[in-house]
Amino acid sequence: MPSKSGTGRDVGAENAGHVWYVSYGSNTHAARLNRYLAACRDTRPPLASAPVELSGVLYFATESLLWTGGRAFYDPGAPGQVRARAYLLSPQQFCDVAAQEMYRRPGPGTDLDLKRVVREERVELGPGRYETLVCAGMREGRPLLTFTAPWGVHDVPWNRPAAAYLAHLYAGLTETGAWPPADLAAYLAGAPGAAGHWSAREIAALPAAPPGPADPPRPADPPGPADPAGWTA
Repeated sequence: MPSKSGTGRDVGAENAGHVWYVSYGSNTHAARLNRYLAACRDTRPPLASAPVELSGVLYFATESLLWTGGRAFYDPGAPGQVRARAYLLSPQQFCDVAAQEMYRRPGPGTDLDLKRVVREERVELGPGRYETLVCAGMREGRPLLTFTAPWGVHDVPWNRPAAAYLAHLYAGLTETGAWPPADLAAYLAGAPGAAGHWSAREIAALPAAPPGPADPPRPADPPGPADPAGWTA
């Protein structure tokens, strides 16, 4: 597993109680993650970042209102490996980032029982996308936490991701320096939803990704037919 790490502030005594937020989607792009952190109660940058590989599979499904294409999801129960980027955040920061991904407003009312997630490894907070919390293991004695959908890779129609969205994933993973760019392009091109629609060469040639806007906190979308839980976001 890759072990290189980027540095933020001093990761000594300050990181007591911190957790690793694992991004496998557009927040692998550090500048985009900063948009989310700017809306958190604690707006400081991550203490550190590190490339990680998780057991499972990356796939693209549903229809993003922001990107107009498939979103990245993580199925920890499927065979394979997912390349991701872990950020060392305070529990409060993780909860606020998770709230924004769930289209909820960050704040005290969105604090989560992260000890339960670590203990049970998977906790479904609701039927929507990114409302299932996952503990994907430990790194340096701290949990690797992420969120995904309650369904699996074969339970929902796959959907082609947009160029701008893929550009964020490709740029963010490349920033870690852990994997050759050509390997990353092939990894993304082979993911369900992208496979057959994007080639590794096309992904490698995508324009550099700007930070992009964070999804605005707002009520959940009305039910739709595009995914099994009745969410189309």
